[in-house]
Amino acid sequence: MQKYEKARMLKTKIDKIRSDYVNDFKSKEMRVRQRAVALYFIDKLALRAGNEKDEDQADTVGCCSLRVEHITLHAEKDGKEYVVEFDFLGKDSIQYHNDVAVEKRVFKNLTLFKDGKKTGDDLFDRLNTSILNEYLTSLMPGLTAKVFRTYNASITLQEQLKELTDEDDNLAAKVLSYNRANRAVAVLCNHQRAVPKTHDKSMGTLREKIELKREAVEKVEKEFKTMKKAVKSKGGNKAELEKKKKAVERAMEQLNKLETQAVDKEENKTIALGTSKLNYLDPRISVAWCKKFDVPLEKVYTKTHRDKFRWAIEMIQSTDEEYEF
Repeated sequence: MQKYEKARMLKTKIDKIRSDYVNDFKSKEMRVRQRAVALYFIDKLALRAGNEKDEDQADTVGCCSLRVEHITLHAEKDGKEYVVEFDFLGKDSIQYHNDVAVEKRVFKNLTLFKDGKKTGDDLFDRLNTSILNEYLTSLMPGLTAKVFRTYNASITLQEQLKELTDEDDNLAAKVLSYNRANRAVAVLCNHQRAVPKTHDKSMGTLREKIELKREAVEKVEKEFKTMKKAVKSKGGNKAELEKKKKAVERAMEQLNKLETQAVDKEENKTIALGTSKLNYLDPRISVAWCKKFDVPLEKVYTKTHRDKFRWAIEMIQSTDEEYEF
C-alpha cells in the first residue's frame, strides 16, 4: 500500500517535475541536459534506470547505462519527425525495440550526446543511477525510477478503463475491456513474451467450438422462427415459444462469450499481463472497477492476487466512494 501511496504522491508533483526537465533540455551544463533527457525517457517510456552489473552477467541495460549503439536517430521515419529507435536487452534479457517520436530538443540533445563517440561508449557519460536517484530524492522523498513506472502504469490503467468500459456490455465484453486496458500498460512497460508453443493449437480448438456454436445458434433460431409462424397462424403454445426465445438468447450469449475469448487470446499472445498486475498497478483501481461494473473479482485476479491484495479488497469494499488513483 505504501508503494502505491508513494506513486499517488508523485501525481501531485508530476507537472512541476515535467516542466523542470523540459527547461533543463537547454541547460548550459551537459550533465543537467543528460539527466533531463534520461528522466524524460523514464517518465514517457517507463524505462528502468539500469544498474551497473558484474562482468559475468548478461549485457542488459537500462536508461542510464544505454550506449551509443542502442539508439538510432531518424530525422523522419514512417511519416513522423524526430524518431528515436531503441534496440537493447532490458531486464531478464528481454529485447526492447521501439520507435518513438520525441520532442525536437530531445532529438537535438541525443545528436549532441552521440557526437564524437564510438558505438560502445555510454550515451549518458555524465550520468549514472546513483546520481539520478540522488536527484529524484531531492524532488520528492523516496522517489526512484520505479515510482515513475508504478505511477505511469496505474494512471494508464485508470484512464484506459474509463475509456474502454461500457456499463451496458455483457460480462465477457467487460473483461475484454479490462484486459485491453491491462495490455496498454504491459506494452508501456515492455512486458513481452514469446508466442506460447500451444497458441495455434488452442486457437484452433477455440475456433472449432465457435463454429459448432454458430451452427447451434442458426438451428435454434430457425426452430424459433418456425414456431413463431405456427403460433401466429394457429395460435400455438406461447409458453413454449417464450422458452425457445430464451434458448436463442442463451445460445447467442454463449457464442458471444467464445468469440470474445478468441479476440482476447489472439491480442494477448505476445504480451505478459501478470507482471504489471502483480507489481505496477494499484490494485484498488481494479477492485473499484469490478465493484462499479459488477464484475466478479476472480475474473481479473487469481487466488494469489486476491491473497496479496486483501488489504485493497477490504479497503474498497468497505467504502461507498469511487476510488481515484
